[in-house]
Amino acid sequence: MPDIDMTLLLELLAFLIVIGGAAGVLAGLLGVGGGIVLVPSFFYTFQLLGLSGPQLMQVCLATSLATIIVTSIRSVLSHNRKGAVDWDILKGWAPGIVIGALVGVLAASALRSATLQAIFGGLGLVIGIYMIFGRNTWRIADEMPSGGKQYVFSPLVGFLSVLMGIGGGSFGVPLMSLHNVPIHRAVATAAGFGLLIAVPSAVGFLFLDVAPDSRPPLTLGAVNIPAFLVVIAMTTLTAPLGVKLAHAMNPAPLKRLFGVFLILVALNMLRKALFG
Repeated sequence: MPDIDMTLLLELLAFLIVIGGAAGVLAGLLGVGGGIVLVPSFFYTFQLLGLSGPQLMQVCLATSLATIIVTSIRSVLSHNRKGAVDWDILKGWAPGIVIGALVGVLAASALRSATLQAIFGGLGLVIGIYMIFGRNTWRIADEMPSGGKQYVFSPLVGFLSVLMGIGGGSFGVPLMSLHNVPIHRAVATAAGFGLLIAVPSAVGFLFLDVAPDSRPPLTLGAVNIPAFLVVIAMTTLTAPLGVKLAHAMNPAPLKRLFGVFLILVALNMLRKALFG
């Protein structure tokens, strides 16, 4: 691991404070999971430390998923107090999501950082396009998939989410909304998806052996503890602000704008993956 001076560590701390604050506001304002912001932010931040090894993306994914454990618990409890969580969907989909998340950890652990960057970029493009053009009124079925379809979709949600280091919102909310689940129930239930994804995957990543050239200071397994603590502290403070802003203004145009931003981030990830 390269030598790291205190000035650079203080700069890192300041950057993480900004990242965590922005992720919290966006989560509250737009209903997007913090992971979609945190993973690329962690990646560029850790590169400032001179880290660029083949496992750097694993550290970003693992640290993001660790933060999602805390934010998902808080979100599920808040939504449950309002009776918005659909526990039937959550219970039925839980086994498949957990299995998919565990398989995702195994796959992510075996892939190089550049490959994970390409996966994040590709899936990020899809999510960004949906955020710009998607509508809550779109439907492809009147009820959630069951039987064989459920056994395909539920692990897929867990698997793809882990490969991106995100919770259940980016895939779960569109999936449920397209299957006639009211949007507020979809958002609330997807918070539970996030917990089912984050707990087994973050625990799994704790046992990953990360090479020194990809490991920031104070990293346990693949989870960077300082980044985890700072981001959790900041999202706790700023997420309520995002919720207040959402009630004070129309978040739809901002959501489309964020979709454009996400597409640019995804394209940059793809560029780095392909050309270094």
